[in-house]
Amino acid sequence: MTENVWTRWPSREALGRAGISQPRRTLAWAVRLVVLGLLLWSAFNQSHVRGWEIVAAVAAVGVTAVASWGFYRTTYSHRLLPSLVLIGVLLAIAVVAEASGFRGPALVIWCGCGISALERLPIAVAVPVTTVALASFSAVNNDVWLTTVATVVGLALAGYVMRLDAEARGHAQRLLAQERAARAAEAESAALAERTRIAREIHDVLAHSLSAQMVHLEAARLLIERGADRQQILERVVAARGMARDGLAETRQALSALRGEMTPLEDFLTEIVASTDGAEVTVTGERRGLPAEASQTVRRVAQEALTNVRKHAHGAKVRVRLDYQEHEVTLDVRDTGGRPGDLTGAGSGYGLLGMRERAELLGGSLEAGRDDEGFAVTLRVPV
Repeated sequence: MTENVWTRWPSREALGRAGISQPRRTLAWAVRLVVLGLLLWSAFNQSHVRGWEIVAAVAAVGVTAVASWGFYRTTYSHRLLPSLVLIGVLLAIAVVAEASGFRGPALVIWCGCGISALERLPIAVAVPVTTVALASFSAVNNDVWLTTVATVVGLALAGYVMRLDAEARGHAQRLLAQERAARAAEAESAALAERTRIAREIHDVLAHSLSAQMVHLEAARLLIERGADRQQILERVVAARGMARDGLAETRQALSALRGEMTPLEDFLTEIVASTDGAEVTVTGERRGLPAEASQTVRRVAQEALTNVRKHAHGAKVRVRLDYQEHEVTLDVRDTGGRPGDLTGAGSGYGLLGMRERAELLGGSLEAGRDDEGFAVTLRVPV
């Protein structure tokens, strides 16, 4: 619902000092001091004022200064009744000053009240107050009527222009605060996303490494239960140890990748394929650097697919194909099928599910299932 412009207060940002440059603040204080000095000079320079009348005049100047300060504070707090009481006090002081022969101070107070009311009060209240103040000024001003009219119109326009300027400044302050809040929220979101990415990378590396170790350790356990010879058991234990060593190396590589220090994707695929018997890798398309998230996803999917081959299709031939296309990169890992080992049920079974979720976070897709020959895993990631 739109707020009524006639009853709306100027915003606190508009009535405050935030956003006002230091030279402008200095000028404002200089004007206040000049006005106060003129009022005091007028109090001491009246020939008909003597003795206690001078003290009363100085006290009136002090009351005027305090009432003006109070008016600025209550309008800043959007307190209508106290603001009207204080500006009424100022207008009354001006009337008393005029009646006591202090015409100059009275004119200054009336003009100040008219401008300040337009600048700081709701329009519906400011217009009557300004009308009273400037009408009082016109009634006692001894200039020709044309000059008086021009002065009144100029003061009214000055007050309204000051109001518009304050509102513009307040709007700029609110926009600045919103921008700072948005930047803070963006930075917090980026930090959270980065922590999530780090956690996901470390989780994927450890899950892959530990799953591979479980394969060999479970095989070693089964060999022990069957009474296999020592050499077969030792081979499995050594393989598990190698997986642990590889897991540490992959963890270091993942941390390096998070810092932007990654080996080329083609070299990485060549390395992991070299450790799998009967596997070959083919790269097609125009090779280019990939974003860190896309590159890491391709690496993790390739590792998970080859681990599954070792677990579920022992002795199978594996073809790894990396295809660079214009708007996406495709990784295809296919095996020819092999003998299901005793370790088919080892592992959590969530590896490919986690890879699919990871691909979907990047706007890609992962398909896994049996084909005519064996098992195929196809990853597509937009780049």
